[in-house]
Amino acid sequence: MNFKQSMSRMVAFALALASLTLGPTAFAQAAPRSADDRAIAAPADKARIVLTRKTPAYWKVTLSNPPLNIIGPAEVRELVKILEQIEADQQVKVVVFDSAVPGYFSAHYDLLTPLEESTGMKPGPTGMHPVPDFMVRLSRLPIVTISSIRGRATGIGSELVLATDMRFASREKAVLSQWEVGAGLVAGGGPQSRLPRLTGRGRAIEILIGSDDISGELAERYGYVNRALPDAQLDGFVEALAMRIASFERQAIVDTKRLVDVASLPPEAEMQPIWDAFIASVGRPATQARLKALIDKGLQTPGDVEKHLGRATANYGK
Repeated sequence: MNFKQSMSRMVAFALALASLTLGPTAFAQAAPRSADDRAIAAPADKARIVLTRKTPAYWKVTLSNPPLNIIGPAEVRELVKILEQIEADQQVKVVVFDSAVPGYFSAHYDLLTPLEESTGMKPGPTGMHPVPDFMVRLSRLPIVTISSIRGRATGIGSELVLATDMRFASREKAVLSQWEVGAGLVAGGGPQSRLPRLTGRGRAIEILIGSDDISGELAERYGYVNRALPDAQLDGFVEALAMRIASFERQAIVDTKRLVDVASLPPEAEMQPIWDAFIASVGRPATQARLKALIDKGLQTPGDVEKHLGRATANYGK
């Protein structure tokens, strides 16, 4: 079985699931994943996300799931375990999120894993599905979080960086987007609540419903990221800022961030309905047709579709 045949089988399976009532336990038992499906995932014994304690006060979380840094149920569980370590530690003051995969911070959520593997995940401590639960808990950490964006931060990659406190992007190499509407989907990780507070309503609608690629330079102008820096300066700038924050007194950081959060973070109650809308959108026949067309063209494999998602969704059906 070649790769496209394997993906077509997964889409057919998703279509069958779509005929059922959506819900966390409503899906039939998933079919085994083929060897071709497994080829795009990291080996089971290899961490897809790496936590590095650079100092007791400064930690780094590196996405390392080549070739596209896809995030699915397995990666969400790894992120949650790392988040639990951050929440439990009383010395850490700043955490930087970055990527070890050239060209990709994270392409998007895993669209080839059977849907029931996502819907069947147990709720997190907030009572929400682990994806919105993780995003809320990340944003509400008492310490500072920073995203260093080189390559594509699209879909859930964009949602992850939006949940961090600060975002710095490579001027030449960063691409951000919420591409989901172009594929008939609703973004599930909370950008509908976060983007308007950062960019304003009109630009948020442009990003979410226009569903096009946003360069690092334009993202800076819109307020999507704090700054877009020349690529050669990105790592040094983020490292210096993180080390500077790590040198400060922790309680002053915690108290200041708590007061900023009151004025700026969206209510937790907004997040679960967004995830529910994403799951509902996956089952619509029109969405399944769009996803099948994109998968047939190469979605979730290295190549032109993933490099230019905005163009690929605009060319749907052509």
